[in-house]
Amino acid sequence: MISLASSWAKRFHPIALAQSAGITLDPWQGQFVSSRSKRLFLNCSRQIGKSTAVAVLADDTALYGPRPTTTLLLSPSLRQSNELFRRCLEIYRAADKPVPSEAETLLRLELENGSRIVSLPGKEETIRGIPAVDLLVIDEASRVSDALYKSVRPMLAVKGGRLVLLSSPFGTRGFFYEEYQRRARWEYYEINAYQCPRISQEFLDGELEAMGPWWFDQEYMCKFQDAVDASFRSEDIERLIKKETEAWNLF
Repeated sequence: MISLASSWAKRFHPIALAQSAGITLDPWQGQFVSSRSKRLFLNCSRQIGKSTAVAVLADDTALYGPRPTTTLLLSPSLRQSNELFRRCLEIYRAADKPVPSEAETLLRLELENGSRIVSLPGKEETIRGIPAVDLLVIDEASRVSDALYKSVRPMLAVKGGRLVLLSSPFGTRGFFYEEYQRRARWEYYEINAYQCPRISQEFLDGELEAMGPWWFDQEYMCKFQDAVDASFRSEDIERLIKKETEAWNLF
């Protein structure tokens, strides 16, 4: 059990929580977990440590939030939900469980302080019963449906909860792309593969050669790509369509 002073230190410095679990965060991860912004948007490469950053943020919210908190982790599939939640448990246990748990399952962590972390696949029927949420994390958001996104946002209303979107891009469509276009409204992070010290230049050179620039830019360089077989680029269409142009009524 950690001391009271150490507990307070971790509450105000999530980086210290990570360190107590044996994790040294990258600079962007440290900034991300320390943020108190209500809206966080992470457009990132594959394998750059986003799950670790989100797990630290989720654990910090549950352990040291100002009141019993509910953190909801959503992913497109049950497997992905399991992976993200497993990272939360790993960090919580490696930090020596600063607040004892009442229940630890494959998809739920409940603490003695009344806080909980719940991880669910992105299916509307599985989340309708979740009450007011303090922290809502949507992982692999580019692959989550628009309908689900709009159905979960009201969960933040009562407590004025925080919303975190994180994903690599998946085309110029869907709410993740639309929010990217409005990224000035968010605390926005864009982390490509070259910014991750654990990914070598040699590996990325090989990936570019094997995948080609289209896939490489989407998976590793945070680029929102039009469909391979698209006749026109979305950026060209946007230049042609002026929102301020008055529509003509010909009938």
